[in-house]
Amino acid sequence: MNPGPVARERCPRAGGVPQSPSMIHPQFDPVAFSLGPLAVRWYGLMYLLAFGLFFGLGVLRLRKPAFQQASGLDRQSFEDCLFWGAIGVIVGGRLGYVVFYKPGYFLAHPEQIFAVWQGGMAYHGGLLGVIVAILVLTRRRRIAFWPVIDFIAPLVPWGLAAGRLGNFINGELWGRPSSMPWAMIFPQAGDNLARHPSQLYQMLGEGIALGVILWIYSARPRRAARVSGLFLLGYGAARFVVEYFREPDAYLGGLALGLTMGQWLSVPMVLLGVGLLARQGPNTPDAQVAVHEPSTRPGSPGGNQQ
Repeated sequence: MNPGPVARERCPRAGGVPQSPSMIHPQFDPVAFSLGPLAVRWYGLMYLLAFGLFFGLGVLRLRKPAFQQASGLDRQSFEDCLFWGAIGVIVGGRLGYVVFYKPGYFLAHPEQIFAVWQGGMAYHGGLLGVIVAILVLTRRRRIAFWPVIDFIAPLVPWGLAAGRLGNFINGELWGRPSSMPWAMIFPQAGDNLARHPSQLYQMLGEGIALGVILWIYSARPRRAARVSGLFLLGYGAARFVVEYFREPDAYLGGLALGLTMGQWLSVPMVLLGVGLLARQGPNTPDAQVAVHEPSTRPGSPGGNQQ
């Protein structure tokens, strides 16, 4: 790791934003360690950490028989969800980046679509990929979709936090110019301006805070799709707000109504989340199962991200 400069430095005014003494991004070496000719990058480690957190927390919850009954999952089927979900994240994340962020470029250079090692993943596309993957899996296994996706939703934000930490380590997806005391210079931006460390805002908001809220909310029985609805609402709202602190992609800038692509993609998430939370109807048998210990205990048997 190259720690880079640690002293605080005064930056010139730019863009009407007064610049106060600011920290400089530590400029971590993107390669965490090497094994012979194999270079293991920090961002790859963050993906592994994300999947590890998803798996570990899921297994922890499945130790309670009530969660198994409510979700319809056992250890093997949950591992299948992880495998299918990982495929959905990678394929959906890449295709989302291609379609949402650089359709013109990839239309002219279709051979670059699969060059994932060059970076370029979109979270909204990854989410769609996971939904499709779990939908296919549940239909193949003939189990209910909503109980499974409700079980998965509280496991996801912790992986998002890991991904945003990877963005920060890479010094990418930096924030807009800022005069806040914690503002930071990202040399990769090439302008010597102090900026919001928006990657850390996202790690805390759409990652840790949302993860805690969902973990607590899902600890009690809820109507089918309510946990998923809260996830969509929470992530969409957090992402919408933090986009005001994050530098828009240079090749996109502001879109209609001055909103960014990330904000426009978050709007339908918020609307769908509100719709699922307001969804009426009787509780399904799966949703009625108490998550607390039953009175008679049976045997005891989750480059860059846009």
